[in-house]
Amino acid sequence: MYQLIMRKTSVIALLSAMVLVGSLTGCKKTSTPPVSELIAKVWTATKVEEDNVTVYIKGGASNIRDYAKFKLDLSKPPAVSYTEYDGNTFVGQYAVPDDQTLSLTNLNPPPSDGPAVSFTINSIDDNNLVITRTKGSLKTGGKINKYTLTSQ
Repeated sequence: MYQLIMRKTSVIALLSAMVLVGSLTGCKKTSTPPVSELIAKVWTATKVEEDNVTVYIKGGASNIRDYAKFKLDLSKPPAVSYTEYDGNTFVGQYAVPDDQTLSLTNLNPPPSDGPAVSFTINSIDDNNLVITRTKGSLKTGGKINKYTLTSQ
């Protein structure tokens, strides 16, 4: 009788230990890459809003403005190639000083807004980036542009 009780106790103790070890090792956290790593891609416009008015949807038939040429190439950090909707391309450097800001600096030739452009990073994942210019764009009449971008 004593041996039976000891066996049951040993089996219960062993199962409890296995459950504890399994729960501790089975719940691994997957680390999210930093924004500076996620952003290092070539991005094109799928939707653009100017002062909260949608002016472009990729493939749309009634776009107010054509952003099909818009491209933000961040694939070779810290170099940037920034092509605006009108096809003008500017090269310089970029930085992500925090997880909420994208800064383009030393742009050459300088765009009409000056040699630097900055964006607020609204959201980012492996294939999608939503950014909003921090200051109005002179090319769009001083409007604040919000870009929904996808990686190529």
